[in-house]
Amino acid sequence: MRQNLNNFYDVLQLLKKYGFIVYFKDKDDMYEMIEQEISQLFHYELISKDDYIKCKLIIKQRRMNR
Repeated sequence: MRQNLNNFYDVLQLLKKYGFIVYFKDKDDMYEMIEQEISQLFHYELISKDDYIKCKLIIKQRRMNR
């Protein structure tokens, strides 16, 4: 099922849909944990390849803009 993923908030909402609420004081740790959870969702085929790639791109852009 394809999600409408346009920004970081949408990635967080996707994780929340599956019961993951990720918050760390250290932003680098938070981004790492979000990437791991997205990878697991893709591994278990809960999200599509397109959504997986979009999420990874959004997270990477967020890291670069810090």
